[in-house]
Amino acid sequence: MARPNRVEIVDVGPRDGLQAEPGMVTTADKIALIDRLSAAGVPAVEAGAFVSPKWVPQMVDTAEVLAGIVRRPGTRYPVLVPNSRGLEDARASGVDEVAIFGAASETFSHKNINCSIDESLERFRPVAAEALAVGMRVRGYISCVLGCPYEGEVPRENVVRVAGELDDMGCYEVSLGDTIGVGTPTRALALVEAVAAVVPIDQLALHFHDTYGQALANVLACMDAGVATVDAAVAGLGGCPYAPGASGNVATEDVVYMLDGMGIETEINLHALVEAGQFICSKLGRTPTSRAAQAMSALA
Repeated sequence: MARPNRVEIVDVGPRDGLQAEPGMVTTADKIALIDRLSAAGVPAVEAGAFVSPKWVPQMVDTAEVLAGIVRRPGTRYPVLVPNSRGLEDARASGVDEVAIFGAASETFSHKNINCSIDESLERFRPVAAEALAVGMRVRGYISCVLGCPYEGEVPRENVVRVAGELDDMGCYEVSLGDTIGVGTPTRALALVEAVAAVVPIDQLALHFHDTYGQALANVLACMDAGVATVDAAVAGLGGCPYAPGASGNVATEDVVYMLDGMGIETEINLHALVEAGQFICSKLGRTPTSRAAQAMSALA
């Protein structure tokens, strides 16, 4: 096995999580959440998205959030950008890392960003080139890598092709998203091995939603292939507006608890992380879906 000794966690709760939550969170509370996550030692916190407020109103205040956070040395604060306008806004906010996103399903691509897979790749190519030209790092996301809410099973070759295109654009990392959480360990591992034929394993990340309770098992299976970056959302925030029934991303607390128990380094303080999740859930009027957070809270 090639299981890593250290895993980097990218907490996507403030963006991927909150944009899919039904309630609105104030700018001040978003800032407080990001500051709590970075203070807990999370090395990368996705701070927001420069997207149309018509389609994603929860992210309308990303510039204000970025202006208000306390930037912890060594912590990265990437944002999502869909186009050149979003990139301009990101640059104006002092962002040094952006993420672009595509899908492995044609129908999902049309539903999500109103264009085909090929059209989306052509749309993102100049965005990535411009970002790289001004010294930004660029990360790539692929949605629906293990299943689509409209098409069902997604051909593995679709994922491999999109991953290769994002790598060719200069993305330093490609995050594989099981958007509706239908994957199982065997399928997840087979997908990672297939993508690793075109994108080096150390440039792959996992982004697994937990709809069927398989996310942790899928993460562990893919770690055994050598993947050492995991996207997770504090308190298991989120879902997917284009995937009915999809739950949030795997909870950061659960991933960190598992890795701590395996002796795998994350440099994250689990207790502080749990407190961050409790904080944002108190603002949303819900409880964390993280099983580790629930158990630790009950013992407190």
